Amino acid sequence: MITRNMTISEIIARYPQTAKVFRSFGLECQECQIADFEEVEHGANVHNVDIDDLLDALNKAIE
Repeated sequence: MITRNMTISEIIARYPQTAKVFRSFGLECQECQIADFEEVEHGANVHNVDIDDLLDALNKAIE
């Protein structure tokens, strides 16, 4: 399960299929230099993305 405190790069490394989900929310996380350090919740907040919607979509992608 993907949680709000996981780093973006950790999520994409474990579940490569989530890169498509990030892109669908307007988050180009694979190319972001701080993805190794940024928690998904922070990234969502910075880009005005609803964290609950993002987490729901990410977790559906890994089912």
